[in-house]
Amino acid sequence: MQRWHGLEDIPGDWGRSVVTIGSYDGVHRGHQVIIGRTVSRARELGVPSVVVTFDPHPLEVVRPGLHPPLLTPHPRRAGLLGELGVDAVLVLPFTTAFSQLSPADFAVKVLVERLHTIAVVEGPNFRFGHRAAGTVDTLAELGRTYGFEVDVVQLAAPGAAPPGAAGAAPAEQPFSSTLARRLIADGDVAGAARVLGRPHRVEGVVVHGARRGRELGYPTANLDTVPFSAVPADGVYAGWLTAAGERMPAAISVGTNPQFHGTDRTVEAYALDRTDLDLYGDHVAVDFLARLRGQETFDGIGALKARIAEDVDRTRELTR
Repeated sequence: MQRWHGLEDIPGDWGRSVVTIGSYDGVHRGHQVIIGRTVSRARELGVPSVVVTFDPHPLEVVRPGLHPPLLTPHPRRAGLLGELGVDAVLVLPFTTAFSQLSPADFAVKVLVERLHTIAVVEGPNFRFGHRAAGTVDTLAELGRTYGFEVDVVQLAAPGAAPPGAAGAAPAEQPFSSTLARRLIADGDVAGAARVLGRPHRVEGVVVHGARRGRELGYPTANLDTVPFSAVPADGVYAGWLTAAGERMPAAISVGTNPQFHGTDRTVEAYALDRTDLDLYGDHVAVDFLARLRGQETFDGIGALKARIAEDVDRTRELTR
């Protein structure tokens, strides 16, 4: 898969293509339907498929400080798109000047002049151009002018699920990044996984912490997470730690360590039965499978160690 950063990275001899445009943060199950249609349409027409996305998130430029929590950093997002069969990903630097392009100017500069678009695939709520003035109807009108078709794909929804079913997103809500973020913020990582189609992942570089985990017999990897990461609610989770290509069952703690009067919020992962790991400075990933409990304080270190042992046993069961 080709990866381009900015219009200037597109090869000069690039031919016709089928395109979809959006932030696509999370590459969730709703996104997967749109992207799948993009890939299949491109194959029907015998041309490459291209996903156009943005960095930073448009809201960070249009409304600074309102950047939503990040579900997938761009390298991870590109990898997920590649797994779906996308031929190229174009990341457009989203600047103030870029945000002021009219829908028509955006279509001409990106779709017509550089990607030579033959078809665009979008969801019904797609908006583009200055002040999000462009809609799928606008895009269809531009397509008639410039020679590309527009395929509108209805948003996918979870479908019927028993009320209160574990990990079930509300049946009436379509899959969306907003829904995934809300579930993650609530600590419902099982529900978020149902929206995403996989466990939610948080990435970061392993840094030195207070080393209390090692003192307790459970050494943890303390992550300096990617900025704006969507970190689950405080608590203890079962999941996996991936480092240097190795995926290991892990008990994960998110929070401020109130047992030790901590104030900084951390993400720490104990890889089960692995006391030999030296990951300082490594970029690692933590996947959240299930929430075991909320953040707690205990009556002494002995009670804390006993509860950690229970958490580890439960994690072992869930990650088999």
